[in-house]
Amino acid sequence: MKKITTLATSVVLAGISVAAHADNVLVVLSDADHLDLKNGQVFSTGFYLNELLQPVKLLLEAGHQVTFATPEGKAPTLDRSSVDKMYFNNDSAELERYQALLGQLKITSAKDSPVISLARVEQIGLDRFDALYIPGGHAPMQDLLTSAPLGRVLTHFHDQGKTTALVCHGPIALLSTITDAQGFVGQLAAKGQASAKAGWIYAGYKMTVISNQEEELAKGLLGGGSMKFYPQNALEQAGGQYSSNTSPWTSHVVMDRELITGQNPASALEVGKVLVKRLKH
Repeated sequence: MKKITTLATSVVLAGISVAAHADNVLVVLSDADHLDLKNGQVFSTGFYLNELLQPVKLLLEAGHQVTFATPEGKAPTLDRSSVDKMYFNNDSAELERYQALLGQLKITSAKDSPVISLARVEQIGLDRFDALYIPGGHAPMQDLLTSAPLGRVLTHFHDQGKTTALVCHGPIALLSTITDAQGFVGQLAAKGQASAKAGWIYAGYKMTVISNQEEELAKGLLGGGSMKFYPQNALEQAGGQYSSNTSPWTSHVVMDRELITGQNPASALEVGKVLVKRLKH
């Protein structure tokens, strides 16, 4: 039987001491290992190493429990392009430390991954979780944005005012709470435009996500392909109040009520710090 949390294992492996009070943070990743692009092209992707583990490491060091989940409970896929020292202050040793932590947590292991399904999360009970974190990489653009189980999870966290943090492409998951998210996303993919849905729980929230400018700067990663739509446009059309940095690829974090959003990979560490600070109160 899969472990519900990775706390015991990670504490031993990472040499982390447990604080007197431990909250339980739900970390949701994508099941997808690719993103469908325009014209039938496919981009191999997954989660970004620093976007997942910089906040997770801070949470574990603070003594919190971490439960990893995906919609279907599959072991998530690491985007190999994120295994680069440029995401770790160009420090090769720092990159190696995070690679080692990933191996210790066994998140991507087909055999030993502690990841559980969102159905299992709901069975355990959402009241057991104190905060939610969703990292980026392009994979959330494939499945999290229309995941009905994730929509229910996010709605619970919203209704209860529980801290909800997302970074880079991760904030696209907020669309899962839209009534007929599939239809909304289908309109975006087909026409580049979608009608805002009345009653979206995040309408009017200040938020960020990887910007159109940054998507254009990084589109070389797609090997000549093009995304069906950009997340900035999607969240703006849904009713979010978008905020961007003034210089591409610099950290930018936006906080509005229970919601914390980070714009890009450089924002992950700050998002983690804000999340840990919130859990102290």
